[in-house]
Amino acid sequence: MRWIGEPQSLLINGRGQFNCSLAAAHNSSSGGRLGCKFRGNEKCAPNILHVQPNKTYRLRVASTTALASLNLAIGNHKMVMVEADGNYLQPFSVNDFDIYSGETYSVLFRTDKNPSDNYWISVGVRGREPRTAQGLAILHYQTTTASKLPTLAPPQTPLWNDYVHSKSFSKKVLALSGSPKPPTNNHRRIFLLNTQNRINGYTKWAINNVSLTLPPTPYLGSIKHGFNEAFDQKSPPDTFLNTYDIMRPPSNPNATYGNGVYMLKFNNTIDVILQNANALNANVSEIHPWHLHGHDFWVLGYGEGKFSKKDEKKLNLKNPPLRNTVVIFPYGWTALRFVTDNPGVWAFHCHIEPHLHMGMGVVFAEGVHLVGKIPNEALSCGLTGKMLMGEKHN
Repeated sequence: MRWIGEPQSLLINGRGQFNCSLAAAHNSSSGGRLGCKFRGNEKCAPNILHVQPNKTYRLRVASTTALASLNLAIGNHKMVMVEADGNYLQPFSVNDFDIYSGETYSVLFRTDKNPSDNYWISVGVRGREPRTAQGLAILHYQTTTASKLPTLAPPQTPLWNDYVHSKSFSKKVLALSGSPKPPTNNHRRIFLLNTQNRINGYTKWAINNVSLTLPPTPYLGSIKHGFNEAFDQKSPPDTFLNTYDIMRPPSNPNATYGNGVYMLKFNNTIDVILQNANALNANVSEIHPWHLHGHDFWVLGYGEGKFSKKDEKKLNLKNPPLRNTVVIFPYGWTALRFVTDNPGVWAFHCHIEPHLHMGMGVVFAEGVHLVGKIPNEALSCGLTGKMLMGEKHN
């Protein structure tokens, strides 16, 4: 593969700025770029959100980035966080918030500012040293003209590596009272160590020293129809060596390719401890947003360093939020719990697209025997594809 590179522009509702700045009047925000000259009908003109004064609005935000982690703010407006990944939260107030690839949030805000002004909605890069200008949209108070650019400078994105800011926000995300609570105990715990490695001279990511490569035959069909030769029948490791030093580059950077599956018992409670570590270069550990298909999970907690027995007491079983995407911070761990109540084969992977293609993911299977007829379109590759061709010729 070829590395995708940093984004050239951040888009809000499909619109952005490139080689010019909407905020050129505010030098610190424009990075020296010339002002964008828009009449308003160009496809790249900024997205405009029209609002009436003195009302409360719900803003739904989704991050569909392939690489960047983002931070969103509305100039001069506080927001109240109320929902994440389709589940309600204990409301709390924020001036800005981080949003990682694959996440969704809802915030409430009040249009109680000067109705003769407009205001910036801004998104900026977090977790990577930014080489891309902020994405900007306009919050338009309909008591003034939409073409009037905001007089205040766009909100400043927190420093890309201000992880204290990021962790403070993540730890405030808690389930609304009355939300479903996790089972008290788990049936199985899986530790997933995220490392950067080398295989045959190529940089890869690996989980417990296995870099995921997807087989030609779809997992669901191969398991349902008993094609055991379609993928490695040996289960991937449930943990990693306790002696592994997460604070330093790997002493042995080599990893192996694998396409094995974690076979999970149906209706069991599974804990996953995502463990971050140092990458190949010294003093480098990256943010990774992990996304689980087919389930919500409870985020039981975050911690620094390597997860150990003493961290058990830190796990939140009282009001953990239900999510489908969660971040692991540099040199830290994230604990989650889910119930295997959805028959099928499900990917669990880093939502940074190139990291997935470089091997940062695992596959969970549960209750496949309960799956009914699988559409032929989902079986048209590999051994199941040959099976379908054989059926047509019979």
